[in-house]
Amino acid sequence: MSVAGPPQGANRSPPGGSAAATAASVGAVRGDAVTIHTDGACKGNPGPGGWGALLAFRDHEKELFGGEAHTTNNRMELTAVIRALTTLKRGCDVELYTDSQYVKNGIQSWIHGWKKNGWKTSDRKPVKNAELWRDLDEIAAKHRIRWHWVKGHNGDPGNDRADALANRGCEERSPG
Repeated sequence: MSVAGPPQGANRSPPGGSAAATAASVGAVRGDAVTIHTDGACKGNPGPGGWGALLAFRDHEKELFGGEAHTTNNRMELTAVIRALTTLKRGCDVELYTDSQYVKNGIQSWIHGWKKNGWKTSDRKPVKNAELWRDLDEIAAKHRIRWHWVKGHNGDPGNDRADALANRGCEERSPG
């Protein structure tokens, strides 16, 4: 294994093919970077929701998913990223793909103002999902992340798999 460190438990081959072939199809062959695709889903907003993440490192990959009985799509999008990054054993180079402008813009741009304003928006209202943004800010600081936005439901193999995992998380969500 590389110094960058693969995802914990990332030795799972996908059904119907080699991990190497699948990892290549989701863009995982980028030197020593871990490639992560994330997505959130919600049946009603708010309503039951799920999150999914596909992590790939060289010829290894790991699928993660989960859900909540009452949530929002934005919370599930954030949770997917947090759970994926938390899985990494140590600081890594990460190529992270999300179909959520909310997540990408929030972590790359908006969060700086929120922190400066005591977790308030520019119009002095409390930031929604502040606890998740704080968690993401803390875990993201441990890694070197390149953030990428991809259009959802547009044939991107990694996004399609993350979407399927998020929907699975929604269907199999924990009660509560």
